[in-house]
Formats: sequence, structure tokens, C-alpha cells
Amino acid sequence: MATKRFAVRTTANFEANLDAVEAFLTAAEVSGAFDALLDDLANTVVPNLERFPRMGRSFLNRATNSLEARDAAGRLQARLGAGELREYLAGDDLILYALIDRSVYLLSIKHHRQLSFDLGAHWRPVGD
Repeated sequence: MATKRFAVRTTANFEANLDAVEAFLTAAEVSGAFDALLDDLANTVVPNLERFPRMGRSFLNRATNSLEARDAAGRLQARLGAGELREYLAGDDLILYALIDRSVYLLSIKHHRQLSFDLGAHWRPVGD
């Protein structure tokens, strides 16, 4: 008996994030990395999410250490209704997606190096 697959759809924000990842990798002069990312999305990530849409970690189940974070998570869950917000680590990239009914909506993607802080710039004295 074949398992019914979920539909995987991209959002405008996901597409914009892909453009930002491409620009980031181009600036970092990482030859072929963006093409490898697109291949991974098409050949691994999307097929995995079609078959196993809950494979990513639940985004809203993470610990909230402040009242503001708890309130924001509650508002987000209310907007999702019965849907789920999940994150999937695929190689060097973190993908945020929503699972609603039998569809997976790719919401955001970031390369792990885009998630880091430029601590050197934070410590420069004002006026430098």
C-alpha cells in the first residue's frame, strides 16, 4: 500500500531567502555551493518532506525563557491553528517550514554562516 505524499510548496519569503543565500555564497566565493544546495533541495529535502513531513524538529516546542517569547509562540500557534511549525537542518542550511493539512510550506532558509554574529564588528569603538 503506497503512502500518500504531502505537497511541498515554496513561499515568496523562501524564494527571497534563496536569493540571499546565493548572494552570500557568491560573496564568500564558495564555488558550486549554491548549485549543490539546489540539488540537495530537489533530490533530498523535498522528497524527504513529501514522505516524512514531521521529520524536522518542532519549532514551537523549544523552551521559552521569557514571557514575551511565550506570548509570541502562543500567537504564532493561534495563527497556525492545527498546523505545525518545524525546522529541518539540511547540510549547511536551516529550513523553517509549516505543515498545514497535507501540505508543507517552505517558509525560510538560511545558510548556517548567515546565522552567526560578526563579533569583531560589535567590539569596534564608536568612530572607527
